[in-house]
Amino acid sequence: MEIAAEAVPVAPVRRVRITSIDVMRGLVIILMMVDHVRERFFYHILIGDPINLEIASASLFFTRLSAHLCAPVFVFLAGLGAWLYANPKSGIKRSPTHFLFTRGLFLLVLEIVLINQSWFGTIPPETIYLQVIWAIGLSMIALSVLVHLPYWAIATIGFLIVFGHNALVPINFSPGEWGYSLWTILHDRGALYAGDSLTIKISYPTLPWIGVILLGYSLGPLYASTVASEERTRKLLLLGLACLLLLAILRGFNIYGETLPWSAGKTMLDTIMSMLNFTKYPPSLDFLLLTLGTSFLLMSWLDTKDNAATRVLQTFGQAPMFIYALHLYVLLFCYRLVLATVGPNEGDLYRIDHVWQIWAIMAVLALVLYFPTRAFGRYKRTTDKAWVKYF
Repeated sequence: MEIAAEAVPVAPVRRVRITSIDVMRGLVIILMMVDHVRERFFYHILIGDPINLEIASASLFFTRLSAHLCAPVFVFLAGLGAWLYANPKSGIKRSPTHFLFTRGLFLLVLEIVLINQSWFGTIPPETIYLQVIWAIGLSMIALSVLVHLPYWAIATIGFLIVFGHNALVPINFSPGEWGYSLWTILHDRGALYAGDSLTIKISYPTLPWIGVILLGYSLGPLYASTVASEERTRKLLLLGLACLLLLAILRGFNIYGETLPWSAGKTMLDTIMSMLNFTKYPPSLDFLLLTLGTSFLLMSWLDTKDNAATRVLQTFGQAPMFIYALHLYVLLFCYRLVLATVGPNEGDLYRIDHVWQIWAIMAVLALVLYFPTRAFGRYKRTTDKAWVKYF
């Protein structure tokens, strides 16, 4: 049935969503909660980056490894979402520049003003950590500019950044040198500013994430209304398998893509853990091949799934920034409540004893937060307030 163009209001067109994308985003939100519970209640074991296999048990290693999916999926889907914004189902193309630029600025402010406080609860903070929301914000701002390039150029730049940035590892600057601040933002973690009362640290160098968001934008046409689900799932499957095959070759022979070579362990499990132990800050090529390759396989599998579990995940995925900020403050409140009532049991910290408890706490947290997230999602779909679209 065709609908006259003048009868279609603009706002509902902007809110058309693809279910499988929300489901995928919801899945990584669950894994994100797992990792943040670990950082609250299992922080007595500092596993490092790459993970220190001498202190991390197999269960802790694979718990952390599962959370590696989160940042690549968030950034990739931000690029994919930008393409969908620019190419709505109405068929009337629009520029995503203003939306990307303003949302990017919003995320930068959100990271500094709201998210950073959720980790420490101190106002003013002694240290500001610029993390994943910061990286997504800068990546959106970069995409808002690069989106005006020819389509092939966007894809090429994204490909070159993702596959080439590991070659930049030997480049480094010392604090005070020309280029240190810019390189700290783009590629090397470090202190952007260190004063007497405030320190600003870059936790997520941005350059590789700009490459990921560009690739997400480049693969947007897979989700065009003219592409059948069968074709999309087939291409995502092939793309995921290609990423993992390339990873097997590069990593198997320690050719390129990771600064830490793998080594044979005492057991097969130890060897597997060594092979899968990749650098996240910044994300190495091998890290991105593993996480994005796995994500493509999951997106292919989820494309036509519709059941109770996917509908729950979809609820989380439809309000990602809302659930992100909310769960961090709930975790802060719960942790401080435990400290006040039970008291510390590991120096100044309170810790749980087993990795399975991390997953159990996450399950309770997800259950509790499902209802306010569902309510906010309904409000987001029905309101015309402009600020809501940023959540």
